[in-house]
Amino acid sequence: MDVMPLLLLVAGSAAVAAAARRTPVPAPLLLVAVGLAVSYIPGVPSYTLDPHIVLPLLLPPLLYTSATDSSYLDLRAQLRPVALLSVGYVLFATVVVGWAAHLLVPGLSLTAALVLGAVVAPPDAVAATAVARRVGLPSRITTILQGESLLNDATAITAYKVALGAAVGAGATWAGGIREFALAAIGGVGIGLVLMAPLHWLRTHLTEPLLQNTLSLLIPFVAYGVAEGAHASGVLAVVVVALYLGHRAWEVDFATRLQEEAVWKMVAFVLESAVFALIGLQLPIVLKRLGEYEGASAAWYAVAVFVVVVVARFVWVYPATFLPRLLSARIREREENPTWRGAMVTSWAGMRGVVSLAIAFAIPPTMPDGPRNLILFLTFTTVIGTLVVQGVTLPPLIRLLRFPGRDRQAETLAEANAQAQASRAAEARLDDLLSDERNTLPPPLADRLRMVLERRRNAVWERLGQVNPVTGESVDDTYRRLSREMISAEREVFVKLRDLRYIDDEMLRALLRRLDLEEAAAFREAH
Repeated sequence: MDVMPLLLLVAGSAAVAAAARRTPVPAPLLLVAVGLAVSYIPGVPSYTLDPHIVLPLLLPPLLYTSATDSSYLDLRAQLRPVALLSVGYVLFATVVVGWAAHLLVPGLSLTAALVLGAVVAPPDAVAATAVARRVGLPSRITTILQGESLLNDATAITAYKVALGAAVGAGATWAGGIREFALAAIGGVGIGLVLMAPLHWLRTHLTEPLLQNTLSLLIPFVAYGVAEGAHASGVLAVVVVALYLGHRAWEVDFATRLQEEAVWKMVAFVLESAVFALIGLQLPIVLKRLGEYEGASAAWYAVAVFVVVVVARFVWVYPATFLPRLLSARIREREENPTWRGAMVTSWAGMRGVVSLAIAFAIPPTMPDGPRNLILFLTFTTVIGTLVVQGVTLPPLIRLLRFPGRDRQAETLAEANAQAQASRAAEARLDDLLSDERNTLPPPLADRLRMVLERRRNAVWERLGQVNPVTGESVDDTYRRLSREMISAEREVFVKLRDLRYIDDEMLRALLRRLDLEEAAAFREAH
């Protein structure tokens, strides 16, 4: 097996994503653009999206890392709008886009057009999360978009299977489709509920951080594989497990959390970068397979489908946002009042991504070549169109709508109050422990424990205080900077003593790890 194409893909996409951080262009858009350009350079390997790799190997970890970063409590609070988008909108878009394509493209059967509708219906989890993270959407809208993108793939894949069965003459019926969707959804959620507690138990009872992180990397694949093996939704199983583990991550050992956060950030960065680069690299493959649909007619079909996809989201989102409140007093009492600006952003933030392309590439050869190739082409142009048009214009749109910014002072006050309550509880616990003769400490060490508590309690309040007129730092910022300088000085001495053979490398690594943990704690306080 030639590994060089894979190495080039990973290294190249990571380099482009890193460069995007120094430009105003979001990384997903730059990666797609570079992929499109590179795809026509002579000698570049052919990167074909294999659905047998993308769906079981790339989708689970991307869903897992997105779900663990999400808030279970926030998603539960927004469950109704999330369900309306992840289920209702996907089915609505499947029918609307499919019917429009059937009317627009001569000779395209309704069943084949519905396959296209199901393929392009779900906004992509990777695209939504990447753009939301970059532009800083309001928390409620971000929660709704993330929740939708986590769950909608299950709806789209089921709708795709039903439409594909009808298109290839497999005898699929709408009643059977509804039954299959219900079984997949219930089965996926059920398997996730069954797996989440044992997996969490394992995470909290393994004593070696290396084993705990190995388990963490396996969890999304285990959940997805078990669910798909039972003909249930692997997507829902992964999301349920990830939300539960993320909600209870505080019960895991601190060393595991530190390592796990670093590992998953790296995994998410590499996979997201490679996924968007892969989208752009598909252009030659898609055009080669276009066949009888070429030239101006193909371009017209692509523009028309793109417009239908964009308009259909507006047609669904605005009624789904405001009608339930008009019809239900209970909803008006329990949920905050949505705004037209929020509905506008939700409607426009419908970027499609690699999942749609992977599903399109999975269409079997039993479907006639003409419709199959056209569906692949229209999926590609819709994905590129939404990423470029909506992805480029979304940040300016958010600035134009002037959403209220986050109240940093209020957040700092809330953090300070929370820290004060926690410090009081810790101080009371310390007094109880020190009253036991088994925990007797010399007074300087007991005072040191109390000083640590006092330091944590005052650190947040100091961020609200005056800044140094020379450096512009708060007292807390200066404290952390000086702390890091002291750690750096210690590190240099340890290395020097190793070079002089006063200590060996094993002792050096142990001493440096202790300093690294202290510096990591200071960094996390600052961020």
